[in-house]
Amino acid sequence: MSMFCFQCQETAKNAGCTVKGVCGKSEETANLQDLLIHVLKGISIYAEKAKELDVSAGDAGHFVARALFATITNTNFDEERIIALIKEALRLRNELRDKFLAAYKEKRGEDFAGELHDSATWYSGDVDEFRKKAAEVGIRATEDEDIRSLRELLIIGLKGIAAYADHAAILGSEKKEIWDFLSEALSSTTEDLSVDEMVALVMKTGETAVTTMALLDEANTSAYGNPEITEVNIGVRDNPGILISGHDLKDMEELLKQTEATGVDVYTHGEMLPANSYPAFKKYDHFVGNYGGSWWKQNQEFTSFNGPILMTTNCIIPVRDSYKDRIFTTGMAGYPGVRHIPDRVDGRPKDFSPLIELAKKCEPPEEIETGAIVGGFAHNQVLALADKVVEAVKSGAIRRFVVMAGCDGRHKTRSYYTEVAEQLPGDTVILTAGCAKYRYNKLNLGDIGGIPRLLDAGQCNDCYSLVVIALKLKEVFGLEDINELPISYDIAWYEQKAVAVLLALLYLGVKGIRLGPTLPAFLSPNVLKVLVEKFDIKPIGTPEEDLKAMLGE
Repeated sequence: MSMFCFQCQETAKNAGCTVKGVCGKSEETANLQDLLIHVLKGISIYAEKAKELDVSAGDAGHFVARALFATITNTNFDEERIIALIKEALRLRNELRDKFLAAYKEKRGEDFAGELHDSATWYSGDVDEFRKKAAEVGIRATEDEDIRSLRELLIIGLKGIAAYADHAAILGSEKKEIWDFLSEALSSTTEDLSVDEMVALVMKTGETAVTTMALLDEANTSAYGNPEITEVNIGVRDNPGILISGHDLKDMEELLKQTEATGVDVYTHGEMLPANSYPAFKKYDHFVGNYGGSWWKQNQEFTSFNGPILMTTNCIIPVRDSYKDRIFTTGMAGYPGVRHIPDRVDGRPKDFSPLIELAKKCEPPEEIETGAIVGGFAHNQVLALADKVVEAVKSGAIRRFVVMAGCDGRHKTRSYYTEVAEQLPGDTVILTAGCAKYRYNKLNLGDIGGIPRLLDAGQCNDCYSLVVIALKLKEVFGLEDINELPISYDIAWYEQKAVAVLLALLYLGVKGIRLGPTLPAFLSPNVLKVLVEKFDIKPIGTPEEDLKAMLGE
């Protein structure tokens, strides 16, 4: 096999992509990403050893997070930028190695003579050597299927944590314990651990995911206020516009400031939709609303938008010529031949002037729909309605909550989630977050005594809000176990951030989660058996069968 990747839900035959990624990732890019992770393990080995000697790893933790973020599905297809990350990883690894070796000799009085994993010793500055090495260090380098499964489950969860931690760090919020866990977990994949030890690390990944999402929630709300119930326009105006997609709210803030009084409107797309509900962004008159739907429709929607598009994070797909001269990437996102907006330097904002000048020369967006959708139901807003919600549950007006959070995707079987939403009886409420919402957020589902039957908490990282809401309801109803709540979990997954959220739910003890459209290919039969036995994870069935089970009929 020239490559092997099975980290996303759409992986070929639900087994693994071996020639080219279904996402569009080339063999070369896939293998270079494997090599990048290999070197990150080397950094982590020295970071762990440095801890034993009270030697600081400096900024290595944040770099590891950003590099992991670059390997998330549909984030970075640019081989040159992946190679640059590998070179920087080697530099940081060797710098940390030298600090560790010097401290070891000073404190122990002798040179370090211990054995180290290849990821901590391999070095080459030659790109051709990168390519040769990449073929040796991929996923299949671990031969035992169950060990490979547990290691990859751990690494895939770390990628999700890394994305959320990077977003928080950009807003000035960091926790050393998160960086420390990244190094602990990555380093562990180079060791011969028992199955119990690896399972414990997977559960610790869930714990760290909760910590990270809480940190990001605090960072977002401190900077931009608590999301509030908002009616979001999905039509267009007659001005030229810029479309911003991805997840990064700092980019959103700087783009809105720089486009003020320019005659250029700003629209959100995909997972940036929840930005419309933050108070700090509502003051901008040229912030129009949301354009289009889920990430996988961007080839059509980016073409009809007519103006520049800014991809701030993951969810970029292979770029078509119809808009290639109008799309820009920034942050960890990248695509060959697409212009990239550099990172901030010395605290100065990013420079979005190339997009603004281009927008002024473009036609206004083509209207593809009209009307509005409602969002802004993060935990602060829902808890403000707590008395109303509790009374509705006690009176029987609300029979059940169904958590339908997670990712959207191209898979035809994802129509399941639309059908479930349509068939849920009028005394049920959907709690959602992430782009899975696009399967049902434009349905007319009505309300229950003024409580909308669809409560949208925001982006995928805002699944934390759903956890807060569930824990608050558990407290209010005086329950001992979160599983006693009238809540069912019908989760859609696609990429690695959804896996981090899933592990967070498992860490919190949530059982009986339905997961679809397929169960992850990276779970071996034995590892899946453990998860089924311990947490009652199950695949989705038909909408009719699952509705009967969730409603206890």
